[in-house]
Amino acid sequence: MKIALFGATGGTGRALLAQALERGDEVRALARNRSSLAVRDRNLTIIEGDVLDPAAVGDCLADTDAVACILGTKPGQDPIESRGTAVIVGQMQQAGPRRLVVVTSMGVGDSIDQVALPFRLVMQMTLKRIMEDKERQEQLVMQSGLDWTIVRPGGLTDGPRTGRYQAGVEKTIRAGRVARADVADFVLSLLGDDRFLHQTPAIS
Repeated sequence: MKIALFGATGGTGRALLAQALERGDEVRALARNRSSLAVRDRNLTIIEGDVLDPAAVGDCLADTDAVACILGTKPGQDPIESRGTAVIVGQMQQAGPRRLVVVTSMGVGDSIDQVALPFRLVMQMTLKRIMEDKERQEQLVMQSGLDWTIVRPGGLTDGPRTGRYQAGVEKTIRAGRVARADVADFVLSLLGDDRFLHQTPAIS
């Protein structure tokens, strides 16, 4: 499979990149600085540029089969998720692939009740702008007309891929901890099929 990857330098993006290359996929990854991705592999093409630049995004999408969008913002920074996703969606609508898997967060949209009250308070106090931007991001994706799936992970942790996680659209799934490598594993599994098409599965 030929994958366009946005957010390749974040924890989940790096995990997805490593897993995709491990299984022999071809990856085109967008990065602001080429040096931020130290990976060297014949199946990896690094596109140096910004996700807000339509030309760079279009270059990353060229000749790919599916798109993984794992954009993230650190607290205190201006959220990039909705603005970057708008550019990606626009370029996909013009000439890109149709399959799009986007990672947001549990607590967004109708998953708010799956998050324990203490973490909801934390989100309101320290992550409010980011969560609001993720809401806008999800709306852009849902209205895109593309073959989208939105993945909503619980609290992200570092650590190896375990394969032991819950994922699905059942509202009984609660926002627990999940390794970034397991989120990457789930996203990678969705890029090649239509499971959860036009749905918002949680992973925890």
